[in-house]
Amino acid sequence: MDLDVALGYLLPWEFSPTWFASCLLAIVLYLRGLQQRRQRGEVTGVGRNLAYLLGVATIYGVTQTHYDYLAQYMFFTHRAQHLVLHHAGPFLIALAAPLPVLADGLPTRIRHFPGWSLAARLLRPVYRTLQHPLIAPVLFVGLIYFWLIPEIHFDAMLSADLYQVMNWSMALDGLLFWWLILDRRSPQQGGLGYGKRIAILLAVIPPQILLGAYITFSRDVIFDVYEVCGRAWPLDPLTDQLLGGLLTWIPATMMSAIGVLIILSFLFRDARKEDAADVSHATP
Repeated sequence: MDLDVALGYLLPWEFSPTWFASCLLAIVLYLRGLQQRRQRGEVTGVGRNLAYLLGVATIYGVTQTHYDYLAQYMFFTHRAQHLVLHHAGPFLIALAAPLPVLADGLPTRIRHFPGWSLAARLLRPVYRTLQHPLIAPVLFVGLIYFWLIPEIHFDAMLSADLYQVMNWSMALDGLLFWWLILDRRSPQQGGLGYGKRIAILLAVIPPQILLGAYITFSRDVIFDVYEVCGRAWPLDPLTDQLLGGLLTWIPATMMSAIGVLIILSFLFRDARKEDAADVSHATP
């Protein structure tokens, strides 16, 4: 493949200032924060750095490269795009626990801006509502179902503005959900209880399986917008739909399973700390 052609695939299909600026700011602030922490002698694990940068890079890749074209003209690539925006990208970002690094990356004037406390007080009730253990999983699964209602999906794929609203809603909800689940704080430090986190992850599995299975095994074309606009590749519509259903079904279930394993690791971590503390207190 010609180098110019290959590089062309890395360019945006439809340039979005908001996606581009958000991803760029996320990277710049994080790298600046790492530099500030290194100067103070603080070290952030390589794994966490890679998880964060990869999470942001995957979100950029499905929104600001030629892949976005494929996501608009093939159903299964669209589902892969939302798998990244709603699951994989936010999962990696939340796993990195980047807030302290991002805070250090903010310029001093912005960090000490007096309006932050007021904004926090105004947004805290909304944030707590969205992070409620009963609301978060319903919103997480509900958005997937909502944007896959055939009539709504049809309108979203034909409207540039609604298409952006759809993608942004998936990314933001994914960040909220996985931030709640992968919060490194223990329950004693203000994090959600580990049992509740596991229950949430298990609760979101069945509806995603049902939706994915329905799409996979349907003998009729559910999303005819791709018939109207044409497909990027000459793929049979039912095959395209089958692949999209599998992507809605299997990787989402795997993400929940991985999340449960991570929560269990948090639980064991806290247990080891408690055992170490008991031993130190018992030592004369």
